[in-house]
Amino acid sequence: MSYLLNLAKIATNQRNLDPRMAIYYITAQCNLNCAYCEDFGARRNLHQPAHLPLQESQRILRLIRGGMDALWLTGGEPLLAPHLADLMGYAKRDLNFRHLTVISNGTLLPSHPEILPLLDRLVISLDSLDPAAWTALNMPKTYAESILDIISATASQQKKHQFSLILNTVITPENLDKTSLDPLINFCIQNKIWISFSPQSVNNWPRYELTVSPAYQAFIQTLIQLKQEGAPIMGSLAYLKTLLNLNPYDCYPTLIPRILPGGELEYPCRPIAKAGGEQGGREINLLNFETWAAAWAAARQRYGEAPVACNSCFQQCYAEPSLIQARPLETWLEKADLGIFAPG
Repeated sequence: MSYLLNLAKIATNQRNLDPRMAIYYITAQCNLNCAYCEDFGARRNLHQPAHLPLQESQRILRLIRGGMDALWLTGGEPLLAPHLADLMGYAKRDLNFRHLTVISNGTLLPSHPEILPLLDRLVISLDSLDPAAWTALNMPKTYAESILDIISATASQQKKHQFSLILNTVITPENLDKTSLDPLINFCIQNKIWISFSPQSVNNWPRYELTVSPAYQAFIQTLIQLKQEGAPIMGSLAYLKTLLNLNPYDCYPTLIPRILPGGELEYPCRPIAKAGGEQGGREINLLNFETWAAAWAAARQRYGEAPVACNSCFQQCYAEPSLIQARPLETWLEKADLGIFAPG
């Protein structure tokens, strides 16, 4: 119903669409230092706020549930939050979230098997099978020694616990040029894992080296072909074709609200809220409201409508839902496994 209501809003040129799911950053702490990460990482941990107590995190989930029934939990590294499993159980059993996803770097999963039965989807970040590429991304030696075994072991638990495992890969000049991404796709096929791709972003634009790279275009063409042949490539053909030439698209950022570890609502989207100013920000905190509707109305009153013709980031978590929402016929005809929305 919310999808159809949003189509009606688009038809009347409205920008603030009803949210379909929320992403809650339950902690800003992380145990890795990925070179391309602009917001998190162990090098920033001393300057990041700690996670909220369980009861306050539960209150945030109650407010979110008043506006939507799909939830992604991320960080930082969410497994560093000691109450992650308790929060997941509360989301599924008490609040009846229809769909629950956790986004993790995967390194701590062996110590937290209790989260697997609570999942609908688990997204693990992995950008290459080549240890040399990991070194270029500031990954420690212990990561290279363990991550593939962790992912393979987790993949083997999918049927038992009824969740889907997805690898999320950031395309960078380093992993594109130094080693082929084909082995990564083959690894996913062998282990029955889905995989998604997004270009590296710098200040919310695709990294310049990718925009002028014939190798990048050739790789996206390969992804399109593999998906058409039935490979487990996550996301829609509309998204992959948008990536190919980085074509402009209408972005509807309010489809997936973001909530920071302290309860701050990023309005209308993470990049604009991070920049601050009159177009958006983080002044609205869910803990100061009794309902999602009241918090959302306060943010909208403070910052107004979502901007028109904002199409710079090409991140899958913004572009994919916008394309799916705005192109219903194309989405329906494709009949792909798009899930709630593809990961980002």
